[in-house]
Amino acid sequence: MAHSLDSKPPLATPAITGSNAPDLYSPAVRQARIDLAASLRMAARLGMHEGICNHFSAVVPGQDELFLVNPYGLAFAEVTASSLLICDYLGNVIDGDGVPEATAFFIHAQVHKHVPRARAAFHTHMPYATALSMTEGEPLIYAGQTALKFYGRTAVDNDYNGLALDYREGERIAAAIGDADIVFMKHHGVMVIGRTIAEAWDDLYYLERACEVQWMAMSTGREIKAVKPEIAAAAAKQMHDGDAESGRLHLESIKRQLDASEPEYRH
Repeated sequence: MAHSLDSKPPLATPAITGSNAPDLYSPAVRQARIDLAASLRMAARLGMHEGICNHFSAVVPGQDELFLVNPYGLAFAEVTASSLLICDYLGNVIDGDGVPEATAFFIHAQVHKHVPRARAAFHTHMPYATALSMTEGEPLIYAGQTALKFYGRTAVDNDYNGLALDYREGERIAAAIGDADIVFMKHHGVMVIGRTIAEAWDDLYYLERACEVQWMAMSTGREIKAVKPEIAAAAAKQMHDGDAESGRLHLESIKRQLDASEPEYRH
């Protein structure tokens, strides 16, 4: 299901060196690497991964034309901070060994390029959210409190065209995001974008939890009763107002858990 970017343009190139090289080793970049690796590792631990497919990316701090992304061939559970690649929007690997998976490049480069507020972009085929992307109508029903976190923040990309193996498909997916933070990609999976890695992680985690609870409610065969729109909107605002701090604390908590059991993710 995964496809290497090798042998099709754009091709990976050696890292840029010399006086014009961007600063890829600042403390901020190092921290972004650790945070992204932690998100990937915990996603694997929670069953939100799929083989060597799926990809998380983040704009490199201080370098808006570059982004971090997990390399082709590594499962989420194998990723370390230093194994993450830094790529530009032309497909060149500026730092790191290997290449990005092809759809990772074509989707994430265009999302970061065309949606500037998407400082982080997490794409998964996590099971419950993906299952709901396969159903008729709007995937998420705003009936449970966790789901209300996403009220007014979701979009649906209905135009599944197979694998994203060219710029046009990536551009189309970026356009489908609009003002949303969460995009259900019909017949495919989900994309979560955030202003920070922490916020993207927090949304990804709670989105799958909301979808899991909805799936369980649907399995009863009983009608699901949605929350009144005015209450849903008010609850969503209450949650969204605290998203930045909640996301930060959530990410710190997963790093503490990983530090205790698999600290190599920081390397």
